[in-house]
Amino acid sequence: MIIHHLQEKNSILNKFIAEIRDVKIQKDSLRFRRNIERIGEVLGYELSKQLTYSVKDIETPLGNSQEQLISNSIVLCSILRAGLPLHQGLLNYFDDVENAFISAYRHHSNNDAEFEIVVEYFAAPSLNKKTLLLADPMLATGQSLVAVIEAIKKFGTPKEIHILTVIGSKEGIEFIKENFPKNTHLWIAAIDDELNSKGYIVPGLGDAGDLAFGAKL
Repeated sequence: MIIHHLQEKNSILNKFIAEIRDVKIQKDSLRFRRNIERIGEVLGYELSKQLTYSVKDIETPLGNSQEQLISNSIVLCSILRAGLPLHQGLLNYFDDVENAFISAYRHHSNNDAEFEIVVEYFAAPSLNKKTLLLADPMLATGQSLVAVIEAIKKFGTPKEIHILTVIGSKEGIEFIKENFPKNTHLWIAAIDDELNSKGYIVPGLGDAGDLAFGAKL
């Protein structure tokens, strides 16, 4: 797996990460969603440098210009519900791509630390020979992403896979490295050292879905 850790170099991204972590600022759900969206824009910009380009003739009012434009056939897939603000940030830049959505959540059958990943819904175009952008804001154990990639195999085999996430754990990154193709790209804003006993990232930021959209039952 090819890892692109954006916070290895200081940039305005640091401000967005700091605000989504801050317990005072993150209580403003509108600002939280907007910051996740802005992080998606930064991730999308950096990702765009790795795509394939071809020349296209553009007619201007005064003549013609040859421009290098993305030629990949892209499908943007987000994991519901926490992935929606990140999806919007990516869509702000990749506005003409195809879209897919999948639900994946932790099911604690015994109300303890043990859980399984349940995938219940998937809507997508064909993924065959496409460039798949897989967006999930939190990469904790990595089990959700692995469950998702297994669930969508019947929709075709992507030509290439780019995972985009906001915060991930070292353990989760190692897990997906073992379960995704070697040429998969991981675009990640921040990497944290550990998981707690319940599989949540420390220091992390809490539950991204709840912070964006309110507590669930």
